[in-house]
Amino acid sequence: MKYRPTVGEILQAKGVSRRGFLKYCATTASLLALPPSMIPRIAEAIENARRPSVIWLSFQECTGCTESLTRSASPTVEGLIFDAISLDYHHTLQAASGEQAEAARHAAMEENDGNYLVLVDGSIPMGNPGFSTIAGISNVDMLMDTVKGAAAVVAIGSCAAFGGLPGADPNPTGAVSVSDLVKDKPVVNVPGCPPIPMVMTAVLTQFLTFGQIPELDKHGRPLAFYGNTIHDRCYRRPFYEQGKFAETFDDEGAKAGWCLYKLGCKGPTTYNACATVKWNQGTSFPIESGHPCLGCSEPRFWDKGGFYQPLSTGHFGSGATVGGAAAAGVALGVVAAAAGRRRKNKYTKEA
Repeated sequence: MKYRPTVGEILQAKGVSRRGFLKYCATTASLLALPPSMIPRIAEAIENARRPSVIWLSFQECTGCTESLTRSASPTVEGLIFDAISLDYHHTLQAASGEQAEAARHAAMEENDGNYLVLVDGSIPMGNPGFSTIAGISNVDMLMDTVKGAAAVVAIGSCAAFGGLPGADPNPTGAVSVSDLVKDKPVVNVPGCPPIPMVMTAVLTQFLTFGQIPELDKHGRPLAFYGNTIHDRCYRRPFYEQGKFAETFDDEGAKAGWCLYKLGCKGPTTYNACATVKWNQGTSFPIESGHPCLGCSEPRFWDKGGFYQPLSTGHFGSGATVGGAAAAGVALGVVAAAAGRRRKNKYTKEA
């Protein structure tokens, strides 16, 4: 078997400083809600880990997930961490094609039986497997063949995690998610259209460090990143609680950064780390750029009403329940803001 250098050896060869590496480990520990005492363990595990073999399968998708991971403004430590895995098959990025590409996939499966990771982006058509094939192999056959010897499977993006846009009503291809088919392997869903790059690499780091998948929510998503709603951490939430909402994209409220709830923001029902981790190396996220959250990390977000309709008019569960909850949320926000002002006035008078 060919020698696989450790991740530490690779990072050192690429000129990554010890300070930069530990900063990445500290950030990863924080994102995974681990105590500072775990930082040395993460660093040691990553440095000594052999390059894990990764097979990336792309099915019914738009390549946005790959673009999200590779399109960074400059090389980052997390990018180098991803470079430090052995990406043995990815038909968008690999140089090989045709029979050579498929030979590389089978070689990786045989050499790393029981230890390789399978990353999947894109849904799988079951209405007619011939709707999407690679090298003459249907997506479902390639998926089930590849996961046989895998240690774990990571569904990258909402298409792989929940069926995605191909699965939108009326779902002409019979698109299904990875977890609909893979039942005998651990499956981690990392939804988003596309997901945040740091979330993808952190999941890989967790596996490198502890040899196991992270704690998951009811939808199979890592709780560390999908444990809170975007609304919970949104910098516009104070305006929500004050009852201040933008009515149009160009009114004074929008210019002042008021809450985008009435313009269709799905932040209150969407679980993701966009408001904290952000995009483009922590630069921004859609709401910060003035656009409401579309709820893209939630199951079937594309069939839950118009993107620019308030939640109370969409199809997020029972219309009456959600509408009532939304109205109650706005009312409670106004009441809470009024109570806060009363307390402030009281303390001011007492002072």
